[in-house]
Amino acid sequence: MKKSDLVKIHDWLWEIPKSFRQDMRVPARVYSSSEMLDEIIKDRSLDQLVNVATMPGIEKHALVMPDVHEGYGFPIGGVAAFNLREGVISPGGIGYDINCGVRLLKSALKVEEAIGRMPELAKEIYAAVPSGVGRSGRVKMSAAEFDEILSLGAEKAVALGYGTDKDLEQIESRGRLPEADPALVSAQAKGRGRDQLGTMGAGNHFVEAEMVQEIFDENEATRLGLFQGQVVILLHTGSRGLGHQVATDYIRVMMKAMPRYGISLPDRELACAPFNSPEGQDYFKAMSAAANFAWANRQIMSWEVRNAWRKVLGESGGELELLYDVAHNIAKLENDLVVHRKGATRAFPGQTVIIPGSMGTGSYVLVGEEKSLEESFGSTCHGAGRRMSRTQAKREVSGKELKLELEKRGIAVAAGSFSGLAEEAPGAYKDIDQVVEVVAQAGIAKKVARLKPLAVIKG
Repeated sequence: MKKSDLVKIHDWLWEIPKSFRQDMRVPARVYSSSEMLDEIIKDRSLDQLVNVATMPGIEKHALVMPDVHEGYGFPIGGVAAFNLREGVISPGGIGYDINCGVRLLKSALKVEEAIGRMPELAKEIYAAVPSGVGRSGRVKMSAAEFDEILSLGAEKAVALGYGTDKDLEQIESRGRLPEADPALVSAQAKGRGRDQLGTMGAGNHFVEAEMVQEIFDENEATRLGLFQGQVVILLHTGSRGLGHQVATDYIRVMMKAMPRYGISLPDRELACAPFNSPEGQDYFKAMSAAANFAWANRQIMSWEVRNAWRKVLGESGGELELLYDVAHNIAKLENDLVVHRKGATRAFPGQTVIIPGSMGTGSYVLVGEEKSLEESFGSTCHGAGRRMSRTQAKREVSGKELKLELEKRGIAVAAGSFSGLAEEAPGAYKDIDQVVEVVAQAGIAKKVARLKPLAVIKG
């Protein structure tokens, strides 16, 4: 893929025409600045996007956001919508970490009231929220109770005492996809997930204490209850081993099913089945169950974080109120389409959007715009987006030195390993400010506030 292969629609949107390759059913579009496009074309992500544009039943165009990078089958940062007649559903269009997502908890404290307690808070949250590869949680339940988590998501977590109905009102889809069927989740997947509720995991998952550094839209900030200097907590995790196993199980199913439906694709990693086929429906229901698990996981993690907050700050800290929780690896039925978002966030008009940046840099609160429904199936970016593999990051960055550097900048750090820190070094990611500027200038989401990190907690 060369830059000259793309047609510039405007300064923030580019198109690979349908004529680029004979098997494309729709054009492919890229939200990017000219400068960022030079970086994007260095990996295979746009070739993967063209492959997505060949899939049966795809509508309008295949899309990627400015945080795009190469993924399994679909590029990460991708959005694709399929009609319900001939359209397909593909595990590669959702990813292995089903309903990886973020939620933001807001306090009533100003940064000067809490800054001295950040090292203590980081240690307490690290102790309260189990983290690391394969790490078990403290929440134990029977097989029947666990199936209720898969059916009811955050609603079941709240019913068990891990939050309130007020929380549910601030979660995308109220933390539950009703199509979920626990019977379609394998015993192996359930076994991997049953003891992982309320856990962070590893990789790019984290909890961060942050402050509202800058307000861009006073009216929206007031509506959302955000103010300059406010202390907030950002959580990022997903469906852990359960979601990974669901993806693994159904990729295998789809690969066997494709010949039966006469589906031939340029990349086996795009394995799919017609949405209305038995295989497509089974995956959609299992994926929905994994998404519900992830929402319950973040709900229980929030309970753990709230306990740590109270332990460190006492009554003076007040309560942590949920601003919003949003998924960025999911397929949903929206406007009579099956919308796949893989490393992309729903951004319906007026909806809160939370965009985490790379560790120690900054994050954003956005609000979806009307144009997102017209252009991007109600979607926007999901983060900074990797520009360096984890292996390369560990080769080039010292986790120990990174920790010292963050602490010199006044950011408290609690982490399970130096190698885990190195993998997530800011240099391994794109510039979050540039990514957000693209979607803001393109008119699909507007900036409300920028957040600055005060403490980082990682597995």
